[in-house]
Amino acid sequence: MTQEIHGRVADGFEAVREEFAAFVAGERPDYEGQLSAFVHGRQVVDLWAGEGVGPDSLYGVFSSTKGAAHLVVALLVQEGTLELDRKVTYYWPEFGAEGKGQLTLRDLLAHRAGVVGLDAGFSADELADDRAVAERLADQRPFWRPGTAFGYHALVIGALTGEIVRRATGRTLQEVYEERIRVPYGLDFHLGLPAALEPRYRPVQPMVPTPTQQVELDAAPTGPHTLTAIAFNQHVPAPGTMVDYANSRAVRAKGPASAGGVAAARGLAGMYAAAISDRGERPPLLKPDTIAEVGQIHSAGYDLVARTHKAFGLGFQATAAAWHPYLGAGAFGHSGAGGSQAFADPRSGLAYGYTRRRMAYPGGAAPENDRFVRAAHRAALATG
Repeated sequence: MTQEIHGRVADGFEAVREEFAAFVAGERPDYEGQLSAFVHGRQVVDLWAGEGVGPDSLYGVFSSTKGAAHLVVALLVQEGTLELDRKVTYYWPEFGAEGKGQLTLRDLLAHRAGVVGLDAGFSADELADDRAVAERLADQRPFWRPGTAFGYHALVIGALTGEIVRRATGRTLQEVYEERIRVPYGLDFHLGLPAALEPRYRPVQPMVPTPTQQVELDAAPTGPHTLTAIAFNQHVPAPGTMVDYANSRAVRAKGPASAGGVAAARGLAGMYAAAISDRGERPPLLKPDTIAEVGQIHSAGYDLVARTHKAFGLGFQATAAAWHPYLGAGAFGHSGAGGSQAFADPRSGLAYGYTRRRMAYPGGAAPENDRFVRAAHRAALATG
């Protein structure tokens, strides 16, 4: 039975609904997902599908959380509270141990620090607590000379930048996000989900690969001492899974800034709309110079952790170079392991957000995002 598509699209965005409906029709009967987009601050796409799903259902969005974390950093840089070319040790002296003393905030944000994890790994309780992660990483010897290469700091980048925010402001990154971004804009994108909202959370479901996909997964190099294993904390005796991580109440309650966020698609897209566009009487959160700075590519090429080509701005993925090459130069955002995707394309004014419940193969932004983003971008250009 074909699932019903709920929601609406603005005139000119009918093709986005058609792509969403066509995708859902070919998916498993238990598919759940949400799709949202804004253009120049106006919501133009608001769609969802799945039994029991509504526009305010909440999903674990994994590394899409990094976008919220680094929007906080961008605001603090814009205001002069943080300076990109200061050494991290200016804010956090203890971080200079083991040869990390020359690293700048700019290089840290570009995934060039080399402290992607711990030799001994983290416990599940530590991974839920950014303060604990940061404290242990301060003494960690980097896995490459800081600043000379880059690799995805998958589970720790938010703790590292969050400790700098805490040292500079006296507030946690999550507190600054709540007060400066989430509450003023009424965003359903939480770094720390209140217990009262737990009934709206839809627990992450595990990936269901096809036989061919399973062969590919089994063939992937996953040695316990690789950088990839260390970065994803898979070298500990009982590492758990990303599904376990997102479905942990401790993770959702504390909202670790690397991957612990919970959101609806409206919240993902709405945050990026607020970053680049007027929202009612509110001006954009980021000024043009800041938008250009965070979206400028700082690391591109072979990622030592992901073992493939990646591209990063400052805390954000360089979305056009990393995922969707037809977007404008300077598009910035972040995807998540479960399949979520969110970004802003300042040149077209498009802000985009997508969530899904079941983890997508092979991880990162789900493949269907490409067809949705293409349709939304074409419509934004045609109507904008």
